[in-house]
Parts: sequence; structure tokens; C-alpha cells
Amino acid sequence: MSATPASTPEQSSSTGRLGGAPGQVMSGEMAEQPAVLRRILDEGAPRIREIAEEVAARSPRFVLLTARGTSDNAALYAKYLLEILLGKPCGLTSMSTTTAYGARPDLTDCLVITVSQSGGSPDLVASTKAAREAGALTLAVTNNPASALAEVSEFHIDVLAGAEKALPATKTYTAELLALYLFVDGMRGGQGAGKAELLPDLAQSVLDRRAEVKALAGRYRFAERMVLTSRGYGYPTAKEAALKLMETSYIPALSYSGADLLHGPLAMVDNISPVIAVVTDGKGGEALQPVLERLRDRGADLVVIGGGEEVARASAGFALPTEGLPEELQPILEIIPLQMLAYEVTIARGQDPDAPRALAKVTETR
Repeated sequence: MSATPASTPEQSSSTGRLGGAPGQVMSGEMAEQPAVLRRILDEGAPRIREIAEEVAARSPRFVLLTARGTSDNAALYAKYLLEILLGKPCGLTSMSTTTAYGARPDLTDCLVITVSQSGGSPDLVASTKAAREAGALTLAVTNNPASALAEVSEFHIDVLAGAEKALPATKTYTAELLALYLFVDGMRGGQGAGKAELLPDLAQSVLDRRAEVKALAGRYRFAERMVLTSRGYGYPTAKEAALKLMETSYIPALSYSGADLLHGPLAMVDNISPVIAVVTDGKGGEALQPVLERLRDRGADLVVIGGGEEVARASAGFALPTEGLPEELQPILEIIPLQMLAYEVTIARGQDPDAPRALAKVTETR
């Protein structure tokens, strides 16, 4: 879900509980993720590959990604995929240049990918429509094939997550990641579905370790601030985890690229400031090593999500089963224990993660 205020849509909230015990809906939707990932691989992958091949045949020169909230973090993940796997110059759009200022850049030979769970935000629809009129090839990635966004886009990918009722988005986020991975891999003629076959079972194995996450949540019940950091493919995970923590538990959670953390924000870290590092098994994790060393030097309460060796060296952590899983697919697993952490911290603080205050499921930004 997006943590945007009720004035803008990717997601916002209602004032009342969705029914049942606090957190019941979010918990149930987190548990659906292995089945959703399997559905995408079994039912969605062939169509995603067809679209990828059609788009590749048009030879877009560069790519722009458009999104809000949680979907913006999925779009950032796609940016890493597109630049690393395809070598395409890629950027994240500022929709207000089109919707508020009326700018009309020449988007000939540009692929514009708009990611949205609901496909209903007016600014996403308007900016995508304007991009298509400006010559762009447009692709919408949503959980709603009947949405206005799907209608104005030339191509549409359905992430097949099923209805999501809890305000915090969980299953739609991991579904977006997998759909975007399959699309990018399809553009390069790869066989990504084969590499991703491990994901449903691995996701279930992570969900089965809920007791570990609940114990970890005890560290943050009274936290006044948290910092999350990563590099490479793990950076979108850090941003999404911070968003989940803020919108459910209301703890100010700041997310930084490890490189940016060293350029100033490191000064605020001390021995009582919880820091969560997402350490991807691969080049991103290697690039994060100097940051981890600096955090240890400052005596930070460092928790590591990811690589087993780094988990062993940290104050606490959660080791992920990443053996045999390419680095670019690990974010689909990385976020799951962090979703559970946001849930458990919120429950421990006596709040309801299903219906965060001041938010609505669809945020209508313009």
C-alpha cells in the first residue's frame, strides 16, 4: 500500500476496522503470497512473455517508470532490472510536470511503464494518457485489468494477486515484482520463469518462520525512529519496508541507499538507533560491506535481513534461503520478513495494521 496522505491514490484508509481481530486481513493476505507467485508463473507468465516480445520488437530507446507509494518501490526495482539486465537508460517520472505544469516532452521511442495496484489514480491515468499522445509506447502493470489505467495504456499486465482488502499492500507488491521481472527477462529473450520456480516454496518457508520475526519485533516495540539501508536490488526493499513500518506502526522509518547513508545521515546513527540492513546475496551485498562496517563502528543496533554470514555478525537478523536464487529475484523474498515485522510491531504496539489512520485503499492524487 502507499503511505501517501489521503489527498493523493495508490492506497489510503478508512476509519474503521475491516472486521475480525486486528491485523487478521493483512495476516491472511501475507499468507497468500506463495499462491499468488505460483499463479503468476503458471497462468500469467505466457502472456507476460508475449507482451515483452512485442515491446522488444519496437526497440524502445529508453524507459520511464511512473508510480506512487508501494508501486513506486516496485517501479524502482524495475529500474534496476532494466538498467542492469537490458542496459536501457531508465528514469522515474515526476507526474506533476505533466498533470500540474502541462509539460509535453517528446517521448518518441520511449517505453513508459506505469505501475499501480488499483489502476485508478487520476494522475497516473492522466500522465500515461499524455505519454501515449506524446509518442510513447505505454504499458500498465496493475491488479485490475478493468481499470482506467489499463484502458488508456497500449499494453497491460495483470499481476493476478486477487482482491486486496488490508490497507497495507503485501501480496500485490511481491506480485508486481515478479511480473516486472518476467517482463524484463522476456524482453531479453530469457527463461526467467524457470529461475523463478523456486520462489513459491521459498516464500512459504519464510512465512513459516513467523515466530522468529515476532521475537525480532520485540526490539522495536518502543522505537522512536528506525533507519533502513541497502544497495542495488535490495534498496527498493529497504524503501518498501520503511513505508510498511510507517503506515502500520507509525514509527518514523528512514530509508537510504547505503552510499547516501555515508554522505551525511550516518551522523544521526548511535547505539540506540535501530538500523535494519537488507543484505542481498550478490554484488549489492558486497557494495554494502563498507556501510555495515561503519555502522558497527558506531555501535548501531544493527539487524540484518539476508545473507547468513552478515546475520551472524549483526545484533540480530533473519537469514534468507537464497541459495540458487539469482540476486535479481531475491527482493521478492527479502520483503516478506519485513512485512511480517511491520505487522508484529504494530500488533505489539496495540494498533490495527489492517486499517492505518488517515489512509484509504485508493489514494486519488492529481
